[in-house]
Amino acid sequence: MLRKALIIAGIVVGSVVVLLLVTVMVGGSLFVRRTFPTIDGTVEVPGLNSTVQVYRDEWGIPHIYADNVEDLFFAQGYVTAQDRLWQMEFNRRVASGTLSEVLGDATLETDRFIRTLGWRRVAEVEADNLQGDALLVLEAYAAGVNAFMDTHRGNLPLEFTVLGFEPEPWTPADSIAWAKVMAWDLGGNWEAELLRARLIEALGEERASELAPPYPDGAPLIIPPEVGDYGDLDLEGVLARYAQVRKVVGVGGPGLGSNNWVVDGTKSATAMPLLADDTHLGLQMPSIWYEVHLVGGGYNVEGYSFPGVPGVIVGHNEDIAWGVTNANPDVQDLYVERMSPDNPDQYEYQGQWVDVEIIEEIIEVDGQEPVVERVRLTRHGPIINPVVEGLTDVLAFRWTALEPSRLLDAVLLLDQASDWEEFRTALELWAVPSQNFVYADREGNIGYQMPGLVPMRAEGHTGLLPVPGWTGAYEWQGYIPFEELPSVFNPSPNFIVTANNKVVGDEYSYRLGYDFAVGHRAERITTLLQEKEVLSIEDFQRIHGDTYSIPAEIFTPYILDIEPEGFLQERALNEIGGWDYYNDADSTGAAIFEVLYLELVKNTFGDELGEELVAEYLGAPTWHHIALESMIEDADNPWFDDVTTPERETRDDIVARAFAGALDYLGNKFGDVPHAWRWGRLHAAQFVHQPLGQSGIAPLEMMVNRGPVEVGGSGYTVNAASFDTDEPFATAHGVSQRMIVDLSDFDNSLSTHTTGQSGLPFNKHYDDMIILWQGVKYHPLLWSRETVEQNREGLLILEPQ
Repeated sequence: MLRKALIIAGIVVGSVVVLLLVTVMVGGSLFVRRTFPTIDGTVEVPGLNSTVQVYRDEWGIPHIYADNVEDLFFAQGYVTAQDRLWQMEFNRRVASGTLSEVLGDATLETDRFIRTLGWRRVAEVEADNLQGDALLVLEAYAAGVNAFMDTHRGNLPLEFTVLGFEPEPWTPADSIAWAKVMAWDLGGNWEAELLRARLIEALGEERASELAPPYPDGAPLIIPPEVGDYGDLDLEGVLARYAQVRKVVGVGGPGLGSNNWVVDGTKSATAMPLLADDTHLGLQMPSIWYEVHLVGGGYNVEGYSFPGVPGVIVGHNEDIAWGVTNANPDVQDLYVERMSPDNPDQYEYQGQWVDVEIIEEIIEVDGQEPVVERVRLTRHGPIINPVVEGLTDVLAFRWTALEPSRLLDAVLLLDQASDWEEFRTALELWAVPSQNFVYADREGNIGYQMPGLVPMRAEGHTGLLPVPGWTGAYEWQGYIPFEELPSVFNPSPNFIVTANNKVVGDEYSYRLGYDFAVGHRAERITTLLQEKEVLSIEDFQRIHGDTYSIPAEIFTPYILDIEPEGFLQERALNEIGGWDYYNDADSTGAAIFEVLYLELVKNTFGDELGEELVAEYLGAPTWHHIALESMIEDADNPWFDDVTTPERETRDDIVARAFAGALDYLGNKFGDVPHAWRWGRLHAAQFVHQPLGQSGIAPLEMMVNRGPVEVGGSGYTVNAASFDTDEPFATAHGVSQRMIVDLSDFDNSLSTHTTGQSGLPFNKHYDDMIILWQGVKYHPLLWSRETVEQNREGLLILEPQ
């Protein structure tokens, strides 16, 4: 899609191509290097109030020292723009639905979808509501970005030259809007609702419930009687068509999640807490994260920021450290609206016809006339039918992130928090996306807090399926009070682990949701933490790199029961028999198992679901893992019977069929030599630039993309690396950063993210972290001023003009 966009945008024309080819041949020195940041010397910058010092360490990470809050965040905006201006521009166009203005009509459907949901509309409301420190910080950050742009109009990043435009001034709403993208990235329950409804349509409620766990103790899926049959939704192919939006926005991957854990001083070799965090997101070029250290005006905080957003999202300050994983509460609902037969702009609510709110979104499209998107909103949210093709009944979309909140206030309070109570006070303002926060402080305490707006639904409204919007019986009843959200402080096991697994048991007073991770990563981390009485930083590194596969342990015994047919199957079974269940990059057993598992899903459920629906079901890995794990011991489970044949197949028949299919796949790809079927060959990661990395122009792609890089792991190992089933088996989502914080001495802490600090091709920090990421290695997370100065790569003095 983006490849088409670039061609349509007219970038592949004479002088540009020649320039790009020359750039590649000479290593960027004639063109790209002029965009590199100034990291040494003194620069006068309009808008500053006093001197700011920016130390760059040997990994290109800026350590910013300022005299006041305004200058501190001004400098953060300026420095981030030095390294990531194009990424910031692309991100705000994604969030605002304005990609087509520069990429043409090939991104129009994506823009229409985003403008319908209204991420930017909500961001504008939140920007108008800003006050106090949040207003000061966002305006200062925007001023810093704009100061960089205004003083570098002739030396903007390559992408602006290629696409032929200059960026507009940065605004606070641009920063706020990116939070909506991340909330969307970590949400997705609406897709689960549609897929559940599709399964019910195909199989009936009882059988669909067997394929769509988890949910409490086998509780049935409740179809609201007013909706009746989900066949009226005409859901066939809906999620497949939405995949175009998913690719641009970067959502919907099975590997989105994370791990974190913390131990207190009784389990730490330092006698003080150790905290680890690794977030799992889509892989891209440059990294989604930008490391920064902010000192001044009451702040001394270090860690990971999002380019375009002030403050630190994950990291530590002088007193506390924190990490996050996705909590996966159900914060999205679809409502079936009953529209007036006489007026398409009226919908029924409790026996009355109510006017929809109409918003006209004007979408600029390069090379053609603007497109006017007529957005209709009910009390439940925007009607999505015009941008999600295939829906017959009218669906409105409700989501907590479409309601104004104060997320940046939460971030700033978090960055300054000095103890557990201040930490929780900050998180009380954290609305979306809801996260599992683990905590540690210099007093030796550890804790866990889940924040966020989690709807309390009316009785009979599970949130599992689309519900009637016209009755009033399925309205949200407010949100779970913050003081009643799950929280624990200094628990007796002396450690806390989260890995997107279920947060609390069914005895909890509220329903958080139904779709949590299987729990294998959390189980494995817990096992490793319990193996030793006392744990070191080195132990934490080993856990970060662990690739042990619990699904392999569950399913492999049934593979080894296969009677081999021929020499190839015999050799492949020998590889499986000698496998230790670690999904390392050089493992043949891992390659055979992962391919076989997908074949097992297809062969078990494909006969009942059909080709298209089983393809959609493959994209719900938690469901089919739990379903298969629960039935694999039952050799005669009816799901194993292939209904398209007269015979009655058993588990062993289907496992053997899946094994044969896996060997055919691997043999066709790599030849009939099992020891050459290394998992890393099949499972490589590529870091693709948006949008130039999908241009179809080989020299350009070579310049901006990196990889493929062989990696191990899977979506169910601690060292996570998952793949999209429509592009098997290349790593698409995985560990986006790793951090280990030593509360006894912050200078001992470690960090890395996927690619590097720079977003500028040919800069040495464009890709210098890839080798660390691949090998589960780290750079020092420099903290003390003395250590920062000793390891500096450059010192830039920013002076008021």
